[in-house]
Amino acid sequence: MTAALSEHAPSVMRPAGVERRLIDRGAIFAGYVGLGMALVIAIAFELIIPVQPFVFLAAPIAGALIGAYANVRSERWRPRLRVLANAAYAGLVTSAGLVVLYVTLRLVFVYADSGALPDRSSLDCSPGPACVYQRYLAARGADELAAAGITDAASFEAAVLREQAFGALVLVVLTSGSAILAGAARALRPVPNS
Repeated sequence: MTAALSEHAPSVMRPAGVERRLIDRGAIFAGYVGLGMALVIAIAFELIIPVQPFVFLAAPIAGALIGAYANVRSERWRPRLRVLANAAYAGLVTSAGLVVLYVTLRLVFVYADSGALPDRSSLDCSPGPACVYQRYLAARGADELAAAGITDAASFEAAVLREQAFGALVLVVLTSGSAILAGAARALRPVPNS
């Protein structure tokens, strides 16, 4: 029965060279590459070398690379809107992956803190933000934390969540913005003769 229906169905043919998608397949592939980059950046700079500012330094570099790669992979030079769309898509996918990994890893360290100390003793706290708050109290003192509006574990947890939300926004802007700039740089260049 399916064969009979398909024989009578009208054939829909597009003219040669006309593509209906806004994002090229090469840019979609570049988005997957960007997710891999985000994984490497987050693990390298949060777990192996635990210096989180490096994530923010790497974000615009990753965005520019993936924004350029999206159009190289797609072999796209024109129309300019498609070049920008490819770069924006790859940049957004990369930034989304980077944000999810960065924030998740940061929050794991806050919510999974058991209060264990290097000398095998333990802080007197309930596991999670309360233990991290106790560590900050010991390291920085109550006055410094109070100046930041942190007076107990609950206010500490709220401050951590605000900080992670702001960090996520900054990563999206840095990564996606630099990807779009890389796309704009390609879109403004003359098409090479081949």
